[in-house]
Amino acid sequence: MSRAASRKGKGASARTVLFRAVEELQRLTELFERRRQQLAREAGLSDGQWVVLEEIGSEDFMPSLFARSRARAPAAVSRTLRQLLDAGLIEVSIAERDARKRDYRLSTKGRRALVRLRASRERALEAVWSGFARRDLEQFARFGRALADRLEEYAEEQAVR
Repeated sequence: MSRAASRKGKGASARTVLFRAVEELQRLTELFERRRQQLAREAGLSDGQWVVLEEIGSEDFMPSLFARSRARAPAAVSRTLRQLLDAGLIEVSIAERDARKRDYRLSTKGRRALVRLRASRERALEAVWSGFARRDLEQFARFGRALADRLEEYAEEQAVR
């Protein structure tokens, strides 16, 4: 073992370990985002279009609430909806209960696109995650949840300031 490897091992300070952990989280985040963009491109979509398409397919979609919950500009959501409409991936109609509102739903083409995306995602999950022991995945999930909770709490505290 080289001296550099030895320094990174047992003798590493708590601060060094912390920075390495943050670096790995950053690397993981970047790789996750890159893979997500690849999946979207395989289906002929942008990542943003994929997010909106899934949202429309999963519940009563309201563009204004979606924009607010995702911290996106309403104009950007409208632009994405227009792109999805133009591509024939969604359909829109006037809401029966309130003529001021629009009902968005997936078209047949949109449902097929989501099925392809989900199949690609399942293949990737199997290829990448299947070699890990269940115990390790459970531990990773617990740690990830705890870290996300702390980050969320800290971000909210800082937003209030």
